[in-house]
Formats: sequence, C-alpha cells, structure tokens
Amino acid sequence: MTDDIMPGAVHDRKGVVLDPRTKLLLLLMISVFSWSSIGGRAGWIILPVITLIPVILLYFSRKWKGAVISTLLFLAVYLISYTDLNKLSGGVYYIILMIVGIFGRLMPCIIMAYYLVYTTTVSEFVAAMEKMHVSEKITIPFSVIFRFFPTVREQMHFIKDAMDMRGIKIGGKHSSKYIEYRLIPLMICSVKTGDELSAASLTRCLGGPVRRTNICKIGFGFPDYVIILILIASVAASVIVRLV
Repeated sequence: MTDDIMPGAVHDRKGVVLDPRTKLLLLLMISVFSWSSIGGRAGWIILPVITLIPVILLYFSRKWKGAVISTLLFLAVYLISYTDLNKLSGGVYYIILMIVGIFGRLMPCIIMAYYLVYTTTVSEFVAAMEKMHVSEKITIPFSVIFRFFPTVREQMHFIKDAMDMRGIKIGGKHSSKYIEYRLIPLMICSVKTGDELSAASLTRCLGGPVRRTNICKIGFGFPDYVIILILIASVAASVIVRLV
C-alpha cells in the first residue's frame, strides 16, 4: 500500500483539485481541438476557451512560475497571429508563420501535460487507471513516466549547479565544454533514473499477481463536472456549427 509523491506534488493541495480522469480527458480534448479542424467555423472561439483552461488551473494550483510563463507564451502567440506579417520578406514570413502555427498547436498540449504531471501523484494516477480498468501493461510504463520527468528535471538543476561551480557555462572560460559536460551527465542520469524507477515500480507491487491497495481517494467533484460540461458544450457547438 503506497502513496508516492512526485517531486512538485504535495498532499495538502489547496485550490481546485481535479480527478486524474478529468485531467486525462481534458488533455485528450485539447489535443484533438488543437491538431484537427473539429471546431469548424466555431473553432476560433472554442479553441482559445479550451486551451486557456490549463493555464487557469495552474493559477488555482499555485504553480505560479508555470502559470506566468504559459500566460506570456499565449499572449505572444496570439499577438503574432493577429499581427500583419505581410510586410515581412518572403522567407522570414514563412518561417515565422510555421513556428507560430506549430508552436501554437503544440503549446496547449504541453501546458496541459505539465499541469497533469505536476499536480497528480503516482498513486492517484494508478488509482484512476484501475477505476477505468486499464491494463497494467499501460499503467506501469505511464506511472514510471510520471516520475521520470520531474526526477530528470531535478538532476538537471544539480548538474547545472555543479557546472557553474567549475565555471563551465555559456560565456565563461570553458564555454566550449558546456554541451559536453551538460549533455553526457544528463544522458547517464536519465538512463539510471529510468532503471531505478522501473525497479521501484515492481517492488511496490505494480504488475504483481496480487491486487494493489491504495490509500488515496479520488472522485469527481464540482470542478470536474464544470470542466466536463465545458467540453461537452464545445463538442456540441462544433457539431451544431457543422450541421447548420
């Protein structure tokens, strides 16, 4: 019986707390609306509304740094999108248009994935997968991934501090060694972290013949129903616009 807490996630979360299933549904819908034309003519209204949900949730979850960066990125993308770029030369125009187009579609998915990973404990995720009767062949790899990225991010900070102490940084005396001394330790740490997390998952009874118990409680609350209603309304609006 375990309740592992990921780096960046805490038990006593204040503000809006969503069920992991709602977060997964929201990630799926944001991906669908961002990378397809399902919204039709109403997409220019539906897409901003849906993609702003994870940014608002970051504020409610007190992830201030991620929320501020996400807000600035959204403002930059939309300002560039509504700016007249025809005054630029041909090559520069197409490069900026390509970057804004790809980044504008990919950014909402990244922000939602960031919110999902950093506000969900491994036990909550596993409990949600069990309630949805998802196979452990899918649950175990994803539970490892949930802890992999925050752990690697923490290792990156340690490597950066070690390199700064030795003067190995961009613009320093040893700037030519910056990539080598940052990339190789990071690759080694990533491989080692993956192996350790895989072993830890198995030692915590994931994949075992006995059903794993869990002390964390998950369930749908008022915020979950509000977001689900917004998603249902968005899909309904898309269908209606296409039929009219």
